[in-house]
Amino acid sequence: MPTVRHENLKAAVAALATAMGSSATEAEIVAGHLVEANLKGHDSHGVGMIPHYVRNWQEGTLVLNRTLESVRDDSVFLIGDGGGGHGQVMAREMMAQAIGRAEREGVCLAGLRNAHHIGRVGAYGEMCAAAGLVSIHFVNVSGRSPSVAPFGGADARFMTNPICIAVPAAGNRLPTILDFATAEIAMGKVRVAMNQGQQVPDGYLVDHQGQPTTDPGVMFPESPDTPKGALAAFGKHKGYGLSLMAELLGAALTGGLTVHPDGGWNQGLRNNMLAIVIDPDRLAGNAGFLADVEAILDWATASPPADAATPVMVAGDPERRFMAERGANGIAIDDATWAELRDAADVAGLTASKFEELAAQAL
Repeated sequence: MPTVRHENLKAAVAALATAMGSSATEAEIVAGHLVEANLKGHDSHGVGMIPHYVRNWQEGTLVLNRTLESVRDDSVFLIGDGGGGHGQVMAREMMAQAIGRAEREGVCLAGLRNAHHIGRVGAYGEMCAAAGLVSIHFVNVSGRSPSVAPFGGADARFMTNPICIAVPAAGNRLPTILDFATAEIAMGKVRVAMNQGQQVPDGYLVDHQGQPTTDPGVMFPESPDTPKGALAAFGKHKGYGLSLMAELLGAALTGGLTVHPDGGWNQGLRNNMLAIVIDPDRLAGNAGFLADVEAILDWATASPPADAATPVMVAGDPERRFMAERGANGIAIDDATWAELRDAADVAGLTASKFEELAAQAL
């Protein structure tokens, strides 16, 4: 399994994106976002997505060098259309506008629609928290056939529809960033398990007959004629309910592409997002709010751990631990994903050998 320094991996991914035709700025944003996801332990949203991007680019469903189109700019309401452009670029621009509007008006409701894959949603919560703002993000995934079964259902009707809530740093505490898929497992993590030849835990998947299975292969049938399985919603009816709300708020409310067949399953990959950005100083006031945040986090993490090896953490702590470890020791990439990256580099016009040279992998 190759282990790669994050700086080198970012350079290699940026070069691959540039070879596809992205501007230097676009390539830098996309590569930086993907490698940061790996650094923070979210391999499902990291560089393993590149082969999907290359396929979508070939199919014409990923449009390079798009500029975010303003659809609505009305007081505290913003809507932007990504036009199928790189989601990391579109979402970053949308959130920069939303942050500026919330700083001015106290709140902003921002809708992003028709963007390609926006990646790890927590990155946009982190942007808001760094500006001292609270944010809530509802995201749907559409543009291709669904992968998550509704609670009680035997086939897929939704995608993994993530939700993120971000709270700024308080006192000695770092920002609290809650970011989760509404499925028991992200589709990208099923892909990682498949590539690593591993099973997934019980309760995460069902086969095409709705029966529980631990085989990630049910999501990647060898023949297009073989029916796929489905991911399970986390927390049974609770995760299903949140996934439904992410679909309704992230896409239907913003005018984005929803998941039902009439919306179109041939768009490659589309994300739509509703972001609610709030200046806490307009409500409780920053001093009181942040003092309470610090006190509550201290109270929660002071609970004696059930296992001394795993102390109580809060949302955002696992990512920071991963970043420290992988920043120092490199990012391990499974052999199957590495082979896919090499192939993607060839298709993009960079070549596999140049990709490996830039990544300077340590075998």
